[in-house]
Amino acid sequence: MFEFAWPWLFLLLPLPGLLHALVAPIRQQGVELSVPFYNDLYALALAERTGWRRWRKISCYSLIWILLVLAAARPQLHGSLQERPSTGRDLLIAVDVSSSMLYSDMSLAGSSISRMAFIKLWLEHFIDQRHGDRLGLILFGSQAYLQAPLTYDHHSVKIWVQEAQPGIAGNTTSIGDAIGLAIKRLRMRPAEQRVLILITDGANNSGVMSPLAAAQLAARYHIKIYTVGVGNRADNNLHEMVDSTSFELDEDTLKHIAAQTGGHYFHLTDSNDLAEIQNSLSALEPSADYQAPKRNVQELYSWPLALALLFSVVLACHQLYRRHVNAPRSLESK
Repeated sequence: MFEFAWPWLFLLLPLPGLLHALVAPIRQQGVELSVPFYNDLYALALAERTGWRRWRKISCYSLIWILLVLAAARPQLHGSLQERPSTGRDLLIAVDVSSSMLYSDMSLAGSSISRMAFIKLWLEHFIDQRHGDRLGLILFGSQAYLQAPLTYDHHSVKIWVQEAQPGIAGNTTSIGDAIGLAIKRLRMRPAEQRVLILITDGANNSGVMSPLAAAQLAARYHIKIYTVGVGNRADNNLHEMVDSTSFELDEDTLKHIAAQTGGHYFHLTDSNDLAEIQNSLSALEPSADYQAPKRNVQELYSWPLALALLFSVVLACHQLYRRHVNAPRSLESK
């Protein structure tokens, strides 16, 4: 993409004409000098000011001025965006979207909101802090689905998080299958960059793979798992909404998964826990230093500047030659 860094400098293009219009009347009020061969010099100057010589001279000066303004405006050629920093992590976020996530037992600013809304709010801020990381999203309920593959497009990942709705993957919870899907996506990535954040409000009650077996396999592939338990540890009112086997938070299993893979377990109940888990994860898995994406820029001002210098040298040599040839002839005729 071609553009000018300072395009407003093109407003200077009519400046020589304005100066000529203002200075010309002042010159007419000047004091005339008495020179013996004044008539010859005046005739020579008049010849240069008339006809094609005059327009040629004006054209040369105008071209030089246009080239100078063009160079001052800094023409640039913009290339593609530079690659984002590769020092970050490959981080998958697995979110439980079973029906129990509809339950409103989370506290935010004194108000009760659903577990799903609470998780969406936290993940939006968390994703904004993961500079340089490739993020992916897994949604799991009765089955686990890869909603967003690993990508640097954090904006799209946040959109997928906001569009997730409880119940879209079934009403039960298959934690083991979610871990198994994460292993499949992360096992080929660099060992020191494989991270899974598993968020759930229940216990594993469906799926093919057991959570502990999945954790052992994750540890074999050097995948670090951080588990996040959501909701109050016991609330009998939840029995009215969902099956009793899907609401009980199995903290022991989540702690064992995190410990076996070198991760950590967190528990979320209210807004006070948001800052704590945010700071803890940032300390345990620091993100890459943020670097704003830049485009490769090639400066092109040297080309018009070189042409302006070349034309100026040619014009100066031509003027010196004309003065050297014509001035003696006019003097000899006297």
